[in-house]
Amino acid sequence: MVRPTRRLALLGIAAIAALSPVRGADPAPPTSFKFDFGSGAVAPGYTAVTPDLAYSDARGFGFEPGPPATAVDRGGDPLRGDFITSDRPFLFSVKVPEGNYRVTVTLGDSGGESLTTIKAESRRLMVEKLATAAGQFQTAVFTVNVRNAKVPPPPLNAPGNDHVELNNREDGPNGLVYHWDDKLTLEFNNTRPCVCAVELTKVDDAITVFIAGDSTVTDQPRPPGNSWGQMLTRFFKPEVAIANHAESGETLKSFITELRLDKLLSQMKRGDYLLVQFGHNDEKASWPQTYVEANTTYKAYLRVFIAEARRRGAIPVLCSPVQRRMFDANGKIRNSHGDYPAAVRNVAKEENVAFIDLAALSARFYEALGPQKSPLAFSGVGDRRDATHHDNYGSYEIAKCVVQGIKDNHLDLAKYIVDDFAGFDPSHPDDVDTWSIPVSLGRMTQAPRGN
Repeated sequence: MVRPTRRLALLGIAAIAALSPVRGADPAPPTSFKFDFGSGAVAPGYTAVTPDLAYSDARGFGFEPGPPATAVDRGGDPLRGDFITSDRPFLFSVKVPEGNYRVTVTLGDSGGESLTTIKAESRRLMVEKLATAAGQFQTAVFTVNVRNAKVPPPPLNAPGNDHVELNNREDGPNGLVYHWDDKLTLEFNNTRPCVCAVELTKVDDAITVFIAGDSTVTDQPRPPGNSWGQMLTRFFKPEVAIANHAESGETLKSFITELRLDKLLSQMKRGDYLLVQFGHNDEKASWPQTYVEANTTYKAYLRVFIAEARRRGAIPVLCSPVQRRMFDANGKIRNSHGDYPAAVRNVAKEENVAFIDLAALSARFYEALGPQKSPLAFSGVGDRRDATHHDNYGSYEIAKCVVQGIKDNHLDLAKYIVDDFAGFDPSHPDDVDTWSIPVSLGRMTQAPRGN
């Protein structure tokens, strides 16, 4: 039986808003939320979240694709006396307007140990292996960028459109992503995640790091693939939000024609950053609509991204494309990108833009592992490993290359790097045999676009 006070709490924020009187225009949707997880008493000012609450648009929050395994109630403090846990990853979503949200998660168990890894949206790593002892509680604080596909419509008779041209991987019956919707989604994972409370607050002062790129950068929606844009989130303090707009199969040209650049720029403000990494698909002469020659049109399109970021007071950063895993007879990585990495370097120098040489850094990383072990940094199973797209381990190491590049370029952004980042030399990567991150649910069966 549900107590009357708890029944009111279970109505949730969305239902309470619906009961409020409305005069004239619809009231603005809420941008601050406080959720108390578990089946016990509800802390004042919080909304109850019990393990049976599946997500619905009407409620505006809940678990998906289904409820987690169990709730534990140890009594005492309403906010820390009960929690929800599971032996499998579980997702909790909240319907929110787009923007940056400061997220505070309370973790722990008064009667046992906990170990939690948190990912956001489409598997962006936010918190890595936070452990608590019995009776200990910790809060994890981070910022998540939420977006939808809407673009400010052009004026009457002006060219353009009012939405990003999403592909069938991002939208429709084959859509598998959580980063183009009107929800903030959190994934709780590891051996024993004990989630006591979640708070979300929309913030306008976060520094947003926008990313434009292709499949080697994008938020891959399901295992086994992963990209450095998904791992970059783990290395920044709550003052920074990572907005990864990269997508599989994209080129500099298509990123513009599909209004992905317009969407990104519509959210950009002074003091933000734009990381740009293209080349894998731009170099394909067999794609006549999007092919750009390295020393002419490729450089010209890079300058467009630089100029548009600077127009808005943002700081552009160019990255050369990560190399493919192609070794020569001497155990060295062959440059499969031709003149494109050098072209990025030249544009950065000519435009006085920060440059991160991911082509060189990724080659050093693969060579450190060698031809035998380097496949373990790439997507796939057993002997069937990709030579372009990374897995969790590979993308984590490439993300560390990016973070080190931010430090080496002496960008102001570097002061927001997390304290436990001690620097990174890709010639001495983390031990591939002992490194691990909990695997998310599901499996991606279709190849990345452009593969």
